[in-house]
Amino acid sequence: MKKLTLLFLFISTSIFAQTEYKVLQSETLQDSRQIKIQLPRNYNNNTEKSYPVFIVLDGDYLFEPVAGNVDYYSYWEDMPESIVVGVNEVGKRRKDTEYDKETFLPTKQGAEFFEFIGLELLPLIDKNYRTAKFAIIVGHDLTASFMNYYLLKEDPLFKGYINLSPDYAPNLKERVADALNASESKTWYYLATSTDDVESLNESNKQMNELLKTIDNEKFYYYFDNFEEATHYSLVGRGIPKAIESIFSIYRPINQKEYEDQVLTTKGTYYEYLVDKYETVSELYGLDIQVRINDFIYIADAIEISKEWDQYKDLGKLANDEHPNKMLGSYFLARYYEETGNAKKAMKEYQNAFALEEASYLTKDMMLKRIEQIKQDFGY
Repeated sequence: MKKLTLLFLFISTSIFAQTEYKVLQSETLQDSRQIKIQLPRNYNNNTEKSYPVFIVLDGDYLFEPVAGNVDYYSYWEDMPESIVVGVNEVGKRRKDTEYDKETFLPTKQGAEFFEFIGLELLPLIDKNYRTAKFAIIVGHDLTASFMNYYLLKEDPLFKGYINLSPDYAPNLKERVADALNASESKTWYYLATSTDDVESLNESNKQMNELLKTIDNEKFYYYFDNFEEATHYSLVGRGIPKAIESIFSIYRPINQKEYEDQVLTTKGTYYEYLVDKYETVSELYGLDIQVRINDFIYIADAIEISKEWDQYKDLGKLANDEHPNKMLGSYFLARYYEETGNAKKAMKEYQNAFALEEASYLTKDMMLKRIEQIKQDFGY
């Protein structure tokens, strides 16, 4: 019975995202703070992998919906696996977001909390966990406004900002717009309100949307939602997944819509489209990820439809580099040789593919049939 219990516990930490609860003693705040940390599935097994970080203000109620969506979307590879850190602010959020009534910049505990996030919490996470250089911050009304102060720094700590019905401090909208307009670093900015939001916040955020739409900066990625019939609180549940989908739209695997709208209509080769997609992911998010089998299959389908057989040669070499144990690369090269008239080399590549692991619809039975077909067609 003990062995079964131990096995169950081991499996659960491997399959599910892991949440840690910590109490941090802050020198800046002269106070302790409760922190929640969700690590990605199999974090302990992927020792060479680094992960983006989500800092979630109002972690007492925002952490779970953010962590749940991050775990769900990363499970389906629609976003990279990420570390989610929630900062509980029960009874402290008003002082944490305090600003001066003349300068409208953080003051007193607001200034201390600002430094706590940047000088204590983020460095602590970077020191103790494998983090990538891509951090996102999330907040709701007061904390959503507060987190925008990081945009005013010369070298902002965060690349992504998920603003859920922010209650902007005076002059902050204009300051943020000016900073984003002049920014030389890539910034993702999501803003959400709703028709049943607090009326003053809905109007303020629609005004902010009009302001941000005028920004002409190729490094600024902006997304806005005004949800129908959502309240100030229910918009949170709709805004978080929309923000994730928007910020990581380029990261997602190729789907049928991207295939039809972009892959098939690309001005370059299909192979170049695939390479460019992953180079863009690396450039935007600072993440070097393995080319997905799903994406290889979509590119191969495009080659089959267009009969651009020469593109199979480069695709096969890339597949062999990315998935050396899978039959993808050998199959693509076999198709190249088969369609360009080199039956002998095609049969050899099909034989090589047969000895490797199956991938998607590519099976050992399929390789055997291909080999037999070549033998019949060419008299081997």
